Parts: sequence; structure tokens; C-alpha cells
Amino acid sequence: MLDGVVRFPSEFAARYRAKGYWEDRALRDVFDETFSRYGDRVAIVDRDRLVTYSQLNDRATRLALNLLDEGFQPLDRVVVQLPNVVEFVYLYFALQKIGCIPIMALPTHRYREMNQFAELSGAVACVTPDQAKDFDYRELVRRIRGANKTVRFERPSQRSVTDLKNIRIDPEDPAVFLLSGGTTGIPKLIPRTHNDYIYNSKIASAVTGVGAEEIFLDVLPLAHNLPLACPGLQGYLLHGGKMVLSNSTRSEDIFALIERHRVTHIAVVPALLIRLINDPSIGRFDLSSLRVIQSGGQRLQPEVRRRTKELIPNVIVQENFGMAEGMLMFVRFDDPEDVRMETVGRPLSPDDEVRLVDDDDHEVAPGEVGELVARGPYTLRGYFGVAEYNARAFTSVGYYRSGDLMRLHPSGNYIVEGRKKDLINRGGEKISAEEIENLILTHPAVQNIACVPMPDPVLGERMCAYAILRGGNTLTLPELVAFLMSEEIAKHKLPERLEIVKEFPLSPFGKVSKRDLTERITQRLKSEGKL
Repeated sequence: MLDGVVRFPSEFAARYRAKGYWEDRALRDVFDETFSRYGDRVAIVDRDRLVTYSQLNDRATRLALNLLDEGFQPLDRVVVQLPNVVEFVYLYFALQKIGCIPIMALPTHRYREMNQFAELSGAVACVTPDQAKDFDYRELVRRIRGANKTVRFERPSQRSVTDLKNIRIDPEDPAVFLLSGGTTGIPKLIPRTHNDYIYNSKIASAVTGVGAEEIFLDVLPLAHNLPLACPGLQGYLLHGGKMVLSNSTRSEDIFALIERHRVTHIAVVPALLIRLINDPSIGRFDLSSLRVIQSGGQRLQPEVRRRTKELIPNVIVQENFGMAEGMLMFVRFDDPEDVRMETVGRPLSPDDEVRLVDDDDHEVAPGEVGELVARGPYTLRGYFGVAEYNARAFTSVGYYRSGDLMRLHPSGNYIVEGRKKDLINRGGEKISAEEIENLILTHPAVQNIACVPMPDPVLGERMCAYAILRGGNTLTLPELVAFLMSEEIAKHKLPERLEIVKEFPLSPFGKVSKRDLTERITQRLKSEGKL
């Protein structure tokens, strides 16, 4: 077991094995069987490139041998920062064949985030494009190698396929590290084991109608949990389906791909779906093949679902609530219409244990709002290498504190009512307010700062920065953005409004009342006619 990984307690692991949730097989072995079973079927479509299951397996194997020859070993960590291209898929399965652990970075991450991922994980390599648009990833990797001694390249002797087959992989080891949307300025690495991540994809596939004839269009970053494994890449390939990759979120490009490939399933965030159904070009394309639109990352308003159904009559908009840490809730196809409209679904596994608790960890009464805490066969028991943080993030009996405020619906499904953690949810991307506040506080003009969510009709939330300035100083939003860009962070984390104030409202306990600040900016947006 890799040092820093928290194992599932033995009595829980035994239960999950006994009930068949955990198969005690490495992700590599499961997919080797799948690739062989579906051989000549098309697995991946990337623009004009069609890749069969056999070709995918062959190319991933050759890449794995090359990586092995470079000195990569089981449990080595590799930061992966690739767009939605078939090379991502080759690399993902090549790393699985060796037993390496990919760390799923986003193409938008920059030096500050990437260096943190490498440092926290002890990564041996970073895999990026050479260049994208105006950004040179080669320079980024050069700087990361200079800052991290673990990032290395070696060239031992040639290896063979037999060497791959002889590599032993413990199914309780991490298959992948996902990234948390945690509230602190330091990112958290989420270890998803071979056992739990295979189960994750299988149960998500079961409730989304995945089979050999289904065709999934992925326009969300593959590094996210939803398009990677819920059911995503893993789920569709497990069942012999086809996956169409796209890096474009332009409405016409998406409609054209659905029409051309007769796409049956697509995953979106609400902001993207709202843009799609309001694009006038939607009527010019044949979208009749589309059966399921998965919506996750944020609460989807009932009116958006109704309008989608009017425009694409055959489609089901399936709300799902989930987290990279594990716990998944999906609305079921046979739920009554009012339940599908109001809720985010219910847990997928019979052994998902869910409680809604108050500030003292006492379970709230049915129908009352409480924080979701959860544990189960695919929900982590601890973030990687942060024992002190884990003591706060988990209850004494192993429930993960999600920070999400929810209410139990009479149907047994759940309704999201907000969150307890200090996050801004911008179109499904969770941004740590503390991370951005810590950076802004280094600006010489800023005395104090509070970053809060402000409502947005398309993205759900954007970030508003409330600043108290040092005497005699001035600061504009463009100046603040330029300062933060010099800190080399992802663009989606930048504040989109700046409010200068003399003091912050305080709670009865003397803390900054971010709730009051959010209410203040909400009222201002309404008065400006922006809501």
C-alpha cells in the first residue's frame, strides 16, 4: 500500500467483497477482458479518427512498454493534463497496465496548481500537450521539473509484454487520483482504488441505460469524475459502447456531432445545457437519437428540463449529484415526474450509508435540512497524505463530511439546499474561496478580502470579491485580475466582480458573515437588472 493512502477498514472491505461490490481485480485486468471481448467494435471517435477496442488495447500496451522502458514503476504518480483526445485514453490505460497512478489535472490548470499536484503526490512525471492556443506547456513542465526532484526520466533496458503481465497490482491500491474541490488553498488528492472505481462505473452504468449500442458524446473535461467514470469513459467501454470526444462546447459543434454519430447519451453541466437549448441553431439539426442528458455539478432548475423536453421530445434529462470523493445519487428513469423535477436522486449502492446531520453530528428529522455525511463501497476513507485534515473531514466512524446541505424528499430521493463549505460553484467547477483570498491578501493595496458566490442565470454562481483597502489605495477589477494572473492560476478561479467596502458584516460570533455579503450582491444585481 502506498504510504499516505487510507485503507477501508477490514470489516467493511470484507462486507463489500462478500456482497460482490469489490471484485479484487485491477482495472487493467477488467479492461483487458473488455478490449478482447469487443475487439473490432469502435471504442473511441476523435474527430476523423476511429479507434477499435483492439487498436486501443494495442496502442495502450505499446505505450505502457515504452513507459516501462523509461523507468516508470507500479505506484508511480503521473500528473496528466491532456484535453479530450484519444491520446488521453491511450495514456490512461497504459498507466493502468503498469500500475501507475494518474493524477487528473485539468487543461486550464497552470503552474501554481500543477506544481502543487506534483509536490503533494511525489509525481515522477507530468504529461501535457506541447502547446495549446497561446500557452506553452513545455515551459510549465520544465519549471515543475526544476522545482520537484521526484519528477524524473530514466532509461533502463528494453521490456516485453511479459514484463507487463508480471506486474502485480493490489486492487486496494489507488487506480487514479482525482482532485477535490476542497475549501482550503491546498488541493487534496482523492485516491480511488481499483475495487471502488470499477464498482463506481458499473453501478452508474446500470442507472443510465448503458449498453453495447449506446454512443456517448463527451464535451466535459475527461479528467472530471463524471465523464471519466460516472459512467463516462470507463462505463461505456465496460459495456462495448462508443465514446465520441470533443474539445468544443460550441452549440453548433455539439449538435453536429450528435447528428453525425447518432449520439444517445451526453453529460453536461446546467450552464452548458441552458446555452444549448437557447441556441437558435438547435432546430437545424436532427437530435432524435439523443435519449439521455446527464446533468451534474449544480442543481438544474425544473424549467430547463421542461424546455429541453419540448425541444428534444425523446430525451430524458437525468439529474445526478456526486463528488469525486465517491458518493453518487441519480434520479431514476422510472421516478414520478414531480420527483424527477424536484430532486437530485438517491444513492446507487445498497450499502451507501447516508446521514443528514446538524452541527453536533446529530441526525436531523426527515424533511429537515442537514449536512450530508456518507460512507460506502466507493466513497474514500481519507485524502492522500493529509492525516491532520482527514481528522476534520471525516467523522469518528468514517463518514465523509461533504459540506453539502440536503433534505430528504418523501420519495426517498434528496434535495440539495445549499452548502456548508466555503466554495463557489462556477458552472460545476468548485473554487475554494480561501485559496483565492490568500492570494489576494498578498496584494499591497488589500487589507482584507472576502470572496463570495454571486448568483448567475447561466453559470449558477460567479465569484465576487469584497475588499477592504489599505488607506489611500485604489484597486480595480482589471488590476486585481492582472495581479492574480501573475500568480499563474486557472482562469476559471478569477473574481468576476470587485466590491470595495469599508468594513465587513459580522456574525454573532464575530466572523465575517459571507451570507450577508452574498445577499448584498444578490440585491445589487437585481437592482441593476442582471437577475
